[in-house]
Amino acid sequence: MNGPLSGIRIIEVGHMLAGPYCGLLLADMGAEVIKVEPPEGDIARKVSPHFIGPHNAYFASLNRNKKSVVLDLASTAGRAELESLASSSHALITNLRPSAIKKLGLTYAGLKACNPKIVCVALTGYGLDGPYSEAPAYDYVIQAITGVMALTGDPSSPPTKAGYSAVDNSAGIMAAMGLLAKIIEGRGGQVDVAMYDVMMSQLNYLAGASLNTGEVVERLANSSHPYMVPAQIFPTADGWLTLFITHDKFWQTFCTEIGRPGWATDPVFATMAARRENRARVLAAIGEVLLQAGAAEWVRRLAPLGVVASEVGTLAQALEGDLARSRDLVVPLGGPKSPLRAVGAPLKFDGFTPDYGMPPLLDEHHQEVLGKALA
Repeated sequence: MNGPLSGIRIIEVGHMLAGPYCGLLLADMGAEVIKVEPPEGDIARKVSPHFIGPHNAYFASLNRNKKSVVLDLASTAGRAELESLASSSHALITNLRPSAIKKLGLTYAGLKACNPKIVCVALTGYGLDGPYSEAPAYDYVIQAITGVMALTGDPSSPPTKAGYSAVDNSAGIMAAMGLLAKIIEGRGGQVDVAMYDVMMSQLNYLAGASLNTGEVVERLANSSHPYMVPAQIFPTADGWLTLFITHDKFWQTFCTEIGRPGWATDPVFATMAARRENRARVLAAIGEVLLQAGAAEWVRRLAPLGVVASEVGTLAQALEGDLARSRDLVVPLGGPKSPLRAVGAPLKFDGFTPDYGMPPLLDEHHQEVLGKALA
């Protein structure tokens, strides 16, 4: 496979989401990703109730363009085969528990003897070491303890998780970045990526407000931005509208278009600071106006003027929409006539289009990779 990472070989000893997503990003950019699985396979092969032929939809969404090799890493033979792979690989990704990572020797300390330049990336909940390293870590839990849940949802409702696996995916992206940084550096070593750290870092400006001013950061109704007003969702005559006004010049345009030109000079409405100070009054007034037409009609009127407005759609609508089509984001795996589809690579490169291969069957590439079939 050609691509920016052509010639890079990565070993992935992962399961479910964070590690495999990291491997997927690298494989889509042309790296050879060898997925090492236990004899029973990655549990993601069975996690979803949806199968397309022999392929589980969950597993397929995260493991295209990879090669599957079954190794029993707890056995002497399996360990020897892993070391053989490591000797000719640039990096290893794993998202097992820290105790398992260390026991199986999936660290730089465990593999540097066979390849001093290998980069070992450990994706864990709370780090490879430390007092919390062995605590159970799942996307849900990390969202809960970092405050993400407390910041999500309506104030009158319970704390809410993001509607997708934000922690696992974010950690996978960060792991890919760390792995590539070490490869560019040209020295082997250990990369320690904790899901907890990743999510704390993504709270950046909210954490900054809490740390430096003591601001009590709380969730706001209708997904409101804490500092920009209006920047949230509003009910309309037939659905929800996202309105995001970042500068007063767009506010003035908005006021004219909706028939409220006086708001552009009214001291309660005119500036971002004033609107923030009078949030409840301003949002109530805007809400009354937006109920007078449907969401699509508001988008038709506002978007051409540079005012950021969009309908709140569903995942199915996004996948089937013109925007996804224009970005080549819904792709068949294994050829144009394949019934198995997935979301395509998020990075675009001049002169390179990924080949979207099928996800591997369990141990499909054992002979190709190791030169012999599994005994």
